[in-house]
Amino acid sequence: MQAARTDVDDRLAQLAAVLDELGRVVVAFSGGADSAFLAKVAHDRLGAGRVLCATAVSPSLAAGEQADCAALAEEWGLRWTGVPTEELDDPAYVANGPDRCAHCKTALMSALGPLAAAEGATVVLGVNVDDLGDHRPGQAAAAAGGARFPLVETGFTKALVRECSRRLGLRTWDKPAAACLASRVPYGTPVALGILRSVEEAEAALHRLGFAELRVRHHGAVARLEVPGPELASVLERRVEVVAAVRSAGYVFVALDLEGFRSGSLNRVLVAPAAAAGGSGR
Repeated sequence: MQAARTDVDDRLAQLAAVLDELGRVVVAFSGGADSAFLAKVAHDRLGAGRVLCATAVSPSLAAGEQADCAALAEEWGLRWTGVPTEELDDPAYVANGPDRCAHCKTALMSALGPLAAAEGATVVLGVNVDDLGDHRPGQAAAAAGGARFPLVETGFTKALVRECSRRLGLRTWDKPAAACLASRVPYGTPVALGILRSVEEAEAALHRLGFAELRVRHHGAVARLEVPGPELASVLERRVEVVAAVRSAGYVFVALDLEGFRSGSLNRVLVAPAAAAGGSGR
C-alpha cells in the first residue's frame, strides 16, 4: 500500500515538473478520464491564466460529451472553449483509411495551433502509456504538429490515471472511455454525417437503458453491439428493449458481439486480416 502511494506521489511530482517546464499549455480537452486529469492537474499547478482547455467540436464528438466538457469546466473553474474542427471537409478523412486518425489530429492541431500561439503555450494531449500499443497514427500527426504528451513523458498508465484521479476526488476517475464516433465505422466505409448521427443516437439510447460502457459498431444496416463480458447476459435478457433502442436510430438489424467490448476492435483487420475475415474467407 505504501509503495503504491509513493508511486502515485512520484508520478504526480514528475508531471508537475513537466508542466512547470512547459509554463503555459493548451489542453486538448475531450472530457475523458485522461484529458480531464491532465487539465485539472495543469489548472491546479499553473493556474487558470496559464492553462486553456479546448474541446474540438465536430460531428464526431457526441453531444453528451461536449456538454460534459462544459460541465467539468464549470465545476473545476477551468478556462475553457469549444473549437470547431472541420474533419468532414477533408476527403482523406472522409475516405476512412487506416490513417483516418492522423487526418483528425491534423485538423485538431490546425484548430489549436492558433490558440497556442496566441497564448504563448504548448498544445498538450492526454495520451497515456497504454495508448502507445494500439494503431494510433494520430499521435504521430499531433507530435509532428508540435504537441506534447505529458502523461507519456511521466509514465502514466490508464490505471494510474484513474487511481490518481480517484485520490484527487475527480468524478472522471471511472468514466468509461469514449472514443470519437468515427471510430465505430470500419475502415473503407466513408465517414458520413448520417452514420455518425445514427451511432450517436443508438449509443445514447443504450446509455439511457443503463449500459455505461459500450460501442455501437456501424456495418451498414447492421449495428454490432459491444458491451463488457459481464453485461452480455443483461443485453440478452433485455433484448426487446435493446433492439427497440438501436432500431430507433435507424438500424434494421442488431447484432451482439460475443467477444464483448474492446477498444479499437476495428483495428484488428490491420494486424490480422485473415482472422478478421474468418480465416478461410468464407
